[in-house]
Amino acid sequence: MDISFIAIIFFIGLIGSFISGMLGIGGSIINFPMLLYIPSALGIAHFTAHEVSGITAIQVFFATIGGVIAYRKGELLNKKLIAYMGVSILIGSFIGGLSSTQIPESGINIVYGILAIIAAIMMFIPKKGLDDIPLEQIKFNKWLAALLALIVGIAAGIVGAGGAFLLVPIMLTVLKIPTRMTIASSLAITLISSLGAISGKVSTGQVEFLPSVIMVIASLIAAPLGAMTGKKLNTKVLQIILAVLIFVTAVKIWLDIL
Repeated sequence: MDISFIAIIFFIGLIGSFISGMLGIGGSIINFPMLLYIPSALGIAHFTAHEVSGITAIQVFFATIGGVIAYRKGELLNKKLIAYMGVSILIGSFIGGLSSTQIPESGINIVYGILAIIAAIMMFIPKKGLDDIPLEQIKFNKWLAALLALIVGIAAGIVGAGGAFLLVPIMLTVLKIPTRMTIASSLAITLISSLGAISGKVSTGQVEFLPSVIMVIASLIAAPLGAMTGKKLNTKVLQIILAVLIFVTAVKIWLDIL
């Protein structure tokens, strides 16, 4: 464990956590491939997929905490939305995790791939006037929000991945939540859903201690900075970055399937 190892892991944590805070996603879709391939390519470490998933589970939890803290003041954290979707996605991820043993790996990947394509398409649907609605006038269908979060949670639980990149387009396109409120509230919902992932990874010994600590430190530094950057960027720019990131994720999933 030399200085180059610490520096590379810290750098990876900074990038994923900054994007997490800025876009309201957990950051695992960025950190997972970086942790899996970069340390190995540089010859400083080799992590298995199980070890990477354990490290990123810890990173997502602390990155979302950092993001939520940055958004704690003001009206961007919609507590009612967080409560309905947070509880539902937690239940869904638990159900998905239990049922995943009954589904073949190819079937799991195809389900997630289809959802990723749907999410990518939704991000490119025009959202005219969405960010012109005053925050205090935001209304949404509570039971539809809960149902959609439950479905996302089941899918995320089945494949063992975060569901934030699926939640964001649903909140923007279906529930008509403004961009900045979507980003802030999505961080809080992802924080809740990550609790189940962490408990599972820790109890089964899939968490590497030192890399996790390095990633946590990076998360607590970078996630609030990402959130502050997200507050300043034009909402159209944020939507474009989100759309591109979700599209790239969808392509990656289908390349893995094919």
